[in-house]
Amino acid sequence: MQAFLKGTSVSTKPQFTKDRAIPTGSSGETKKVKPVPWVEKYRPKCVDEVAFQEEVVAVLKKSLEGADLPNLLFYGPPGTGKTSTILAAARELFGPELFRLRVLELNASDERGIQVVREKVKNFAQLTVSGSRSDGKPCPPFKIVILDEADSMTSAAQAALRRTMEKESKTTRFCLICNYVSRIIEPLTSRCSKFRFKPLSDKIQRERLLDIAEKENVKISHEVIAYLVKVSEGDLRKAITFLQSATRLTGGKEVMRDVITDIAGVIPATTIDGIFTACQSGSFDKLEAVVKDLIDEGQAAVQLVNQLHDVVVENEDLSDKQKSIITEKLAEVDKCLADGADEHLQLMSLCATVMQQLTQNC
Repeated sequence: MQAFLKGTSVSTKPQFTKDRAIPTGSSGETKKVKPVPWVEKYRPKCVDEVAFQEEVVAVLKKSLEGADLPNLLFYGPPGTGKTSTILAAARELFGPELFRLRVLELNASDERGIQVVREKVKNFAQLTVSGSRSDGKPCPPFKIVILDEADSMTSAAQAALRRTMEKESKTTRFCLICNYVSRIIEPLTSRCSKFRFKPLSDKIQRERLLDIAEKENVKISHEVIAYLVKVSEGDLRKAITFLQSATRLTGGKEVMRDVITDIAGVIPATTIDGIFTACQSGSFDKLEAVVKDLIDEGQAAVQLVNQLHDVVVENEDLSDKQKSIITEKLAEVDKCLADGADEHLQLMSLCATVMQQLTQNC
């Protein structure tokens, strides 16, 4: 009886092939592909796919032809393709088999104090390289260490890199990636070829977003794409993330402008107009009510500062002196917010300054 029960229990289980975990039953359904963030899915796989960075691509292609590479320093705004470029170049140099063995990538989420530089980076740099590519292409005799967000490394850790970069130059190339090149110590910048990554043009971003929308069957108009490009401020990574979030939120329906506004955390134009109206009224009580509503709605004070700056600069009714006073106050408030000041008090102070400038001519 026990053997009989064992036999029936075995026979009821679905049978799997040896090489793949695909059921061999009548349905024959394949394993569902795991969802991947679109930022990773559409990351450039080769240097030619990198958008709008012609100078960097031209130099890297020449280096790839000779299978040689200098120490590199990539700097520029976020979302312009710095990390994607060096990863694509490394894949072309080493191929998929040797990529994991030859590339060490560290970013701000990893521990990168002076001890890590002295141990982990130094030990990796000292390893000798061997092996060849299976496709027969020439494989360079060096490894690559990618230090992403290098401007967040301590000065001591950066200083510890200097000797390693010189001593291990035969077997290792370094690529430093940062947003602010001024935060990299001079001895390191002098050892690297510097490349500035420009913010992506609106046209390039629109083309890439429309291409992704077409491949993912997203219903979105050209006007909404243009608005998405505007709120992402030259950051293609942010724009792609917003597009994916909006697509999931709408559930297959057409992506509208108000959905992008909500996801991006942009303060609506009507709210900005309401603040200016309250300032022009000269009533402190109205102003306080508007600011309180803004805080209660959960709007970010930093976002208001950025949007208010654009509105003030483009406002033709304000004189140059008024614009300069308001802009100076915007800078003060931005610094205070970055230092952890109270949002309500800072917005009240800012709006009071705007009120003074708008009502002094009345």
